[in-house]
Amino acid sequence: MQARQGAAINKMSITTQSRRQSLTPELARINCEIEVYAREYGLDFYETFFEVLDFEEMNMVAAYGGFPNRYPHWKFGMEYERLNKSYAYGLHKIYEMVINNDPCYAYLLECNHLVDQKIVMAHVYGHCDFFKNNIWFSKTNRKMMDTMANHATKVRKYIDKYGLDAVESFIDICLSLDDLIDHHSLFIERKTKLKKEPAEASIVRKIAASDYMDDFINPREFIEQQKQKIEEEKQKRRRFPENRQKDVLLFLVESAPLENWQRDILWMIREEAYYFAPQGQTKIMNEGWATYWHAKIMTERALNDAEVIDFADHHSGTVAAHPGQINPYRLGFELWKDIEDRWNKGKFGKDYDDCDDYVSQREWDIGLGLGREKIFETRRVHNDITFIDAFFTEEFCHEKRFFTYQFNPERGVYEIADRNWKSVKQKLLFSLTNFGQPFIYVTDGNYNNRGELLMEHRHEGIDLRVDYAKDTLKNLFSIWSRPVHLQTVVEDKGRLFSYDGDKHSERKTDG
Repeated sequence: MQARQGAAINKMSITTQSRRQSLTPELARINCEIEVYAREYGLDFYETFFEVLDFEEMNMVAAYGGFPNRYPHWKFGMEYERLNKSYAYGLHKIYEMVINNDPCYAYLLECNHLVDQKIVMAHVYGHCDFFKNNIWFSKTNRKMMDTMANHATKVRKYIDKYGLDAVESFIDICLSLDDLIDHHSLFIERKTKLKKEPAEASIVRKIAASDYMDDFINPREFIEQQKQKIEEEKQKRRRFPENRQKDVLLFLVESAPLENWQRDILWMIREEAYYFAPQGQTKIMNEGWATYWHAKIMTERALNDAEVIDFADHHSGTVAAHPGQINPYRLGFELWKDIEDRWNKGKFGKDYDDCDDYVSQREWDIGLGLGREKIFETRRVHNDITFIDAFFTEEFCHEKRFFTYQFNPERGVYEIADRNWKSVKQKLLFSLTNFGQPFIYVTDGNYNNRGELLMEHRHEGIDLRVDYAKDTLKNLFSIWSRPVHLQTVVEDKGRLFSYDGDKHSERKTDG
């Protein structure tokens, strides 16, 4: 199987470079038309290049996360096999892909009908506008196409020098830890910059006084307290790290006993994780924004009479509800429409909130016309969590019939558990916080003064999967090369999980 996956990777590199097609004259004309419409609506995006791929090439690029060139690794071949079989069995079809880059690159599926290509182009321009203007993408690498290619070149050189097994095994470990980053650290100065203190900073300053008054003005108890404070500050500065650190990968890059090539690969994996992080932080907004604009551009400008049925079929499939899961296209699309409608009609503010008549609120329309301005403002500053928190209202929840559900073991089926909008909103926000991943911090790189690594799990009401935690500790040990520990809570009791390179252990703690 691995040999087949490797062959798929090699084929992928050759195929995507040699068979990539430029747009046909008809597609080029449609692209120019859609781009003009998008800019007339106020969308602002980098120059965008479209390339046409057949289904196999599309699956190859998709296996690489949308990039035509990535470092060689078995996971890309495995993903290609999965996508190829899924397409062959009719379980999925990739209509488009777009890369956050300057310029932006997007791919069209060769076998799509022209109406589908129109929809995809309009959808892509919505994404490109979001990539360029949303603040959560403002720190991303806009030359990631080149960076990914550089990473691939470096990894191939390391494979030639140290062997495929060694490099691939280390990449496996790094990929298992790539979610242990601090998604907000690009916008916040987390680490205190160390300042070299003068020697006199460690000396207690006494107030000048005559000898016979010294015991009164500089009492011995006060002097001892000041000495103790100075010593505590020194100890705090010696802590490693000084404060608990959420960016575990950065801590490992800076402090783990790695060889240079290993440190370089870990840094590359971390860099790529930060590149993809904003896409996870804005999935609902981003997909909803692109869907909103492809619907508006198509229905108001680009659609002709013969394409209406095909468009309706495609669009309805995009925003359809999926049993048991949230469709980000649907939720985002409906929220953007609701925001525009509310701000056009003035359905916000104190007067509207104070109105306790249901009929009056439902028919409220003071003709403000601020909807377009509001959605562009929202697109600029929010991520999914703040977006849902600010605009997922009680009226919206009831109108769109959102609810929570749970499994009924007696009947053996999932059923509606709660229609209360606050419960629905809280559950939705909880699932989005930290991408639904646990909060893990490095608290001590010299635990018990033995060079061991202590991690801490910030318990948010859900216990860790113990098997996942043990696997993570094992991989952390491979990088740290000393015993590693994880402090957490299991069934309301404190637990310390440890791995010493030979066996796992567990003991109770105070909490």
